[in-house]
Amino acid sequence: MEYGLIGAKLGHSYSPEIHAQLGDYDYRLRECTEDEFISLMKSRNFKGLNVTIPYKKVAYAHCDALSDVAREVGCVNTLVVRPDGTLYGHNTDIGGFIAMAKRAGVEIAGRKCAVLGSGGASLTAQTACCRLGAREVVVVSRSGPVDYDALYREHADAEVLINTTPVGMYPGNGKSAADISRLPKLTGVLDVVYNPDKTALILDAEARDLPCAGGLYMLVGQAREAAELFTGKDIPETETDRIYQKLRAEALNLILIGMPGSGKTTIGQRLAKELGRDYVDCDAEIVRRAGMSIPEIFAGQGEAAFRNLEAEVIADVCKEKGRVIATGGGAVLREENVRAMRQNGVVLMLKRNIDALPMDGRPLSSGRQALYAMWEARAPRYRAAADHIIDNNTTIEAATAMAKTAFREAAQR
Repeated sequence: MEYGLIGAKLGHSYSPEIHAQLGDYDYRLRECTEDEFISLMKSRNFKGLNVTIPYKKVAYAHCDALSDVAREVGCVNTLVVRPDGTLYGHNTDIGGFIAMAKRAGVEIAGRKCAVLGSGGASLTAQTACCRLGAREVVVVSRSGPVDYDALYREHADAEVLINTTPVGMYPGNGKSAADISRLPKLTGVLDVVYNPDKTALILDAEARDLPCAGGLYMLVGQAREAAELFTGKDIPETETDRIYQKLRAEALNLILIGMPGSGKTTIGQRLAKELGRDYVDCDAEIVRRAGMSIPEIFAGQGEAAFRNLEAEVIADVCKEKGRVIATGGGAVLREENVRAMRQNGVVLMLKRNIDALPMDGRPLSSGRQALYAMWEARAPRYRAAADHIIDNNTTIEAATAMAKTAFREAAQR
């Protein structure tokens, strides 16, 4: 192993894809225990390593030399074996963190910041907040002097909230590190978790129209700086933006919503083929899990049972990456479904004239009047959930092209 990433759990990591674009070196993932990691550091049987949860403080304690930045932060995320065999520790996270905050427009100078977590990433966030001129930094942890009850009771005036815990990280999607409804003074939210694209915490911040960001930009930024240490070459900062946008576009799902019969299956299959992605039809997955058709589910178990199974399928399907996903017409009726879609995807609504919608085999499409009533009830939900509306009243080719353009534009934001 020449270069790579060390951590306890690494199944979610994007690091190999990032480093493949930063330098011509072999970069691998290695999960290990703390004792195994210490043995590896002592062996010096590598050239350079990145270090993630939960070993950043361990790495700091076993270096022969530390950069000024590493000493300032108090933890190490990048290790390099020098020509004389000594182990040098540096922290590239802080540069990535500051770049993430600035890109998101989260103002820290003069603000009271609450940092969730007490590990290595927390030390990075604390140091960055001090560098950026925070008025006050409060560290919140389950066992520290300021726990979560104390956060809401004594520090509800926090203006910037920063999550450095793994809460909400894949595969534990949907969990939030804090209840921001109890923090009314917030002006910005940052989350170092980068998978999913938007954690529950970030979705909550978006709902309040707060400047916010997940950790992907930080991840790419710190990797670029680490690659400079590995290669000894300067890498332009513009590479951070390029790789971030490329990685995000590849990871995001393209999710189709719309009325029953609006063309989600047809357009979805075509998009998947043209984009080279896996296609998932949520209704087909419901049928597979239930072992019966959707009309049979409605007839035998009722709509409530169908909606429960639908929510389960959407939660499972949408936590994965890089897919084209077609949802059922009523998927937007539950807010939990919309949140599951938005955590890792661009949501496109297919709109088709009501008179053109087919009704066969659709339990709730009993007649044209029922369809009009359904549209009136659901249209606001479709529009609220969608990043873009695609007109599917012309040709399949035209709708597919519009969907591809809308997806690419949304993925670049």
